[in-house]
Amino acid sequence: MIDSHLGDLPNVMSGHVGFIERLFEALGLRRRVLILGDGGLASNLARVLVTHGRSRFDVIGFLSKSMASVGTASSIPPVIGTIDQLFELTENHRVQTIAVCFEDRRGTMPLDALLDIKSLGVEVVDGHRMYEAECGRLSIDELKPSFLIFSQGFRRKPVVMVLKRLVDMVGASLGLFLLAPLLLMIATLVKLDSKGPVFYRQTRVGLHGYPYVLRKFRSMRHNAEDDGVKWASVSDDRVTRVGYWLRRLRLDELPQFINVLKGEMSLVGPRPERPHFVQELRTFIPFYDLRHTVRPGITGWAQTCFQYAASLEDSHMKLQYDLYYVKNLSLWLDIRILLRTFHVVLLGTGAR
Repeated sequence: MIDSHLGDLPNVMSGHVGFIERLFEALGLRRRVLILGDGGLASNLARVLVTHGRSRFDVIGFLSKSMASVGTASSIPPVIGTIDQLFELTENHRVQTIAVCFEDRRGTMPLDALLDIKSLGVEVVDGHRMYEAECGRLSIDELKPSFLIFSQGFRRKPVVMVLKRLVDMVGASLGLFLLAPLLLMIATLVKLDSKGPVFYRQTRVGLHGYPYVLRKFRSMRHNAEDDGVKWASVSDDRVTRVGYWLRRLRLDELPQFINVLKGEMSLVGPRPERPHFVQELRTFIPFYDLRHTVRPGITGWAQTCFQYAASLEDSHMKLQYDLYYVKNLSLWLDIRILLRTFHVVLLGTGAR
């Protein structure tokens, strides 16, 4: 059933329509969407369309399999009918797009009605693809392996991968050369600020699940994990004075240019995780190991779209962004991520 907390969205479905919404509607760019289904995917898609795409989408409501759900006031938008009323409600509400959000489509898809509706010019889209396009991540909890298998993504064109590796080599070499004075200054500050080595070496899980040693400027006190491995937290008392600024400005990551040159990492890719956490995360999060099908990166799509991961729930959300990157990997997407990374670094967002 539809999540009841959809009703907490801030008046997005009220009678007030802003200037942008009215402009889009006048230009015919605002589309009326009917969501076929009332499960988790339907709920997630509605939330995304209402919050992120409110100027472009008018979500009419949901169609349920069960008549008992119709007219319930626990969700916004409401459940306005059943799938048997699809054709009628599409005409009555002048629907332009139907998003199919059934978790299990066997025996429930109104194929004849959808075919008739599509032949009349109404757009029929897969709910997963619409969700992915609108928010830049994959809704993994309701995702079926068949969607990934038959999707258009996950292509690894040899020319793209060769060019990506070439960009990595050139970028990492230039980074080490041009930033050499800064690297020397940071190393000196780290040494003067607290006891311990300048560099922090840590085992991470890389391409195809193979471990490697990641290099960072040390930003925590020496032997910070004597009590065991744990997530970094807000205002972590293990972080040193210099380490606070290194983390905030992402400067602690610069030694990873060496990992890039060695072929263990890329400039752009999913952030590598520690083996301890990988064992935990792959148990609870579906499709987790798909992020290991590309080289991990110094920066990534998840890092520019979401906060620092400090819990199982955060990692669950970040994997949705990581899978979007793995599925849609391209040089253009890498460029977008690098440009967004500069913006994130300047604002210092997400650092811990």
